[in-house]
Amino acid sequence: MTLSTSSTLAALSTAAVLAASTLALGGTAAASDDDRGVERTGSCSGSARWELKAHEDDGGIEVEGEVDSDRTGEAWSWRLVQNGVRVDRGTATTAGRSGSFDVERRVADRAGTDSFTFRAKNKTTGEVCKTTLAF
Repeated sequence: MTLSTSSTLAALSTAAVLAASTLALGGTAAASDDDRGVERTGSCSGSARWELKAHEDDGGIEVEGEVDSDRTGEAWSWRLVQNGVRVDRGTATTAGRSGSFDVERRVADRAGTDSFTFRAKNKTTGEVCKTTLAF
């Protein structure tokens, strides 16, 4: 497919606006390896860090939220919201060398841009990790 110069400039302009708005919300944004995904990373309210990814998956969207606290055995509650509607919630315990946990869910690809919010709260310390991304 060949794009005209004006189409290319419009696409680049749209991408720049989306990247700027993502960065304005806190955290950083990056394209995934397949260029059909979005990834954000950032800091929680304490020393932990979060990551949220979304990418196309067989007509749906795979969303992955991760919290890395560098401490194993911490209990966290979490929830994942798509377009204002809770997709799932649960609890997780950090494990492994990195002291992390992740949550992966496959959801329907709704019409237009989907907004995802991932929130996790440490049940002992009260530390909160929260982020939103558009896909």
